[in-house]
Amino acid sequence: MDHGAVFVATCLAAAAGSIIMGLYANYPIALAPGMGLNAYFAFTVVPELGGNWQLALALVFLSGLLFFALSLSPLRAWLIDAIPMNLKLGIAAGIGLFLALIGLQNAGIVADDPVTLVTLGNLSKPQALLAAAGFLLIAGLASRKVPGAIIIGVLAVTLIAVGLGLEPWHGVAASPPSLAPTFLKLDLGNAFQLGLVIIVLTLLLVTVLDTAGSLIGVARQAGLLDEQGRLPRLRQALLADSGAAMLGAALGTSTTTVYIESAAGVEEGGRTGLTALAVAGLFLLSLFLAPRAETVPAYATAPALLFVACLMAASLGAIKWDDATEYIPALIIALMMPLSYSIATGIGLGFIAYVALKALAGRVKEINLAAAVIASAFLLKLIFA
Repeated sequence: MDHGAVFVATCLAAAAGSIIMGLYANYPIALAPGMGLNAYFAFTVVPELGGNWQLALALVFLSGLLFFALSLSPLRAWLIDAIPMNLKLGIAAGIGLFLALIGLQNAGIVADDPVTLVTLGNLSKPQALLAAAGFLLIAGLASRKVPGAIIIGVLAVTLIAVGLGLEPWHGVAASPPSLAPTFLKLDLGNAFQLGLVIIVLTLLLVTVLDTAGSLIGVARQAGLLDEQGRLPRLRQALLADSGAAMLGAALGTSTTTVYIESAAGVEEGGRTGLTALAVAGLFLLSLFLAPRAETVPAYATAPALLFVACLMAASLGAIKWDDATEYIPALIIALMMPLSYSIATGIGLGFIAYVALKALAGRVKEINLAAAVIASAFLLKLIFA
């Protein structure tokens, strides 16, 4: 796919989705093409289709359309509000651990290993040292209640990196690339084939679980869940998410969804849709300021992810630790999100464990129908997809 066109599609889809979320749902939650869904799109769906990314975009559009229909129905609240509270806590903590792994990877503090899978990175590299210093700076400023602690840390690492010659200065502004190579290129004419149903349903399932997990995790961090652990205005949030997914496919990018880095804005005090609108404005601005944005390296944003991860992991303390049928599934979710590198997979495995443990413990009556449906759907996905 054309790099410049995908860049523009990403910015526009993220801006549009965030605007809808801010104005319609009034939540401090931004949207962008999800990284896990990006990977599934690029490394699974497109290769299975023989490199036909136009058809893959059509399947993303159809999965978004199904999600939109689901969001309009009573099933939306039934599926998400019925998630047991301890599993919601596990989801929030798991997203935190997932953010931590991403941040540590980007910083070079952890690295892959052929024997142990992960190992300590090369801490003699200046990038890793700068990331560690940036994390301590953010944590120190936050403990002093300094506003903008996270962005101060990111900018400090970036400026030092440029000053040391570790990163080039890419300039300030440039004209956006053309969107034409991907705009409305989705191949809907060939998308309605029986053999493609499983891909559409898999995209739908992963999107629903990803969205539910991210919404719950970020909303809990912001203190926006009600006393029953439910999210008010859930319908509006899901419609914003599903609508953005369809729009993103039309523009030329993979599934646009709620993204977990929204927790960084929440930590800075974001509690309303104004935060999402600010993110949207910055995405639009980045169309013209792409060179400046390109100057910020991944190891400069890694400290922000790691700091937010520490805050979100605090959810583990609220889990009901005196009931193995509750805390084991919650821990499975929290552990498997980073270890499988997928929010949806972590949630799915946790739900399977939850239903299985409740049944084995002779407490079938405690399993609500929504939990059973989610567990069954994910089990079928593991078997057939």
